[in-house]
This record gives sequence, structure tokens and C-alpha cells, in this order.
Amino acid sequence: MGFAELLLLAMGLSMDAFAVSVCKGLSVKRMRLRHMLSTGLWFGGFQALMPLLGYLMGTTFERYIIAVDHWVVFALLTLIGANMIREAFRPGEDCESGNGDDGFGWKPMLMMALATSIDALAVGITFALLPDVNVLGAISVIGITTFILCAVGVGAGRTLGSRYSSKAGLAGGVILFLIGLNILLEHLGILA
Repeated sequence: MGFAELLLLAMGLSMDAFAVSVCKGLSVKRMRLRHMLSTGLWFGGFQALMPLLGYLMGTTFERYIIAVDHWVVFALLTLIGANMIREAFRPGEDCESGNGDDGFGWKPMLMMALATSIDALAVGITFALLPDVNVLGAISVIGITTFILCAVGVGAGRTLGSRYSSKAGLAGGVILFLIGLNILLEHLGILA
């Protein structure tokens, strides 16, 4: 696998995390560098960790993971999206209420990073089947690419959010649900 192919793979794997990062940016009222760095580290870290775990698992568990990864992603993104939609309709609530971290605390970030990196686990399993893959190089490219795209995504989401709507959480929740639905439909062969 050449560098160009690996970079395209990394970009493809990071698109779900990028979209979630944009949603996170939509929900923040006061952008800080820590929001961008935290999001990049969570998503980039998990996008690098999951292929490594998949590679280590090898072909033994391949059929089980590939069979259910799309359902897990769909369920997690639907739950996260539903929570964002629910919070958007909660009277008197805004994105900075609650624990004061704009949803950038370890619990929501862990759930989102895990939900968006399940496909990367399956990719790691395929790495075990390919003879010409430098696994450490591959996971480094995937992690760095995802870090950069997600950090930029938070900033882009904040810019869009400040221009358009105070109900950004509603839009973010719908987007997360649609991402999960798209993944599910693609894996079921309904969408090409």
C-alpha cells in the first residue's frame, strides 16, 4: 500500500470524525484552542488506536466485527444525535450549561471517538491480511490526518454556528443521525 493510497484511506476513515467535529464546533459558544486540540486528540487517537487493535486481533475475529460494526456505529451516533436534539429543545438550556465544558468532557468525547472509529477497527483487521502494510506508519498517517481534519472541523463548525442558528445542537443531532443511517445503509447494500 503506497502513501497516496494510505492518505486517501486515512481521509476516508476520518470523514465521520470530521463531521462530528463540525457538529461540536456548532455547539460551542466561545471557541478556545483547547476545543480544537482536544477534539483532534480524541478522534485522532482513536482513529490510530482502533486499526492497531484490529491488526492485533487479526483474522480470527474478522467475521464478527465486520458483521456488526455498522450497527454499533448507527446505534452510538443515533444515541448521541438524539441527546443533542433533546438538549436543543430543553427550555433555558444552552451549550454551556451543565458541566461547563461545552460537551468536550471525557465521557461525551469518548463515546463520539469510539463511535466514529469502529470502521477503523475493521480496517486494522484488513491490514493483517495485506503483506505490504507498514502498520505503524499506517496508523500514524491515519491518526495525524484525523487530528488535523478534526481540529479544523471544530473551527469550521464554530464559524458556521455563529452565522446561522442558535439551534445548532438540533442540526448537529440530525447530522449525526444521518451519518449513522448512511453508514448502516451502505453496509446493508441499500446505498451504493
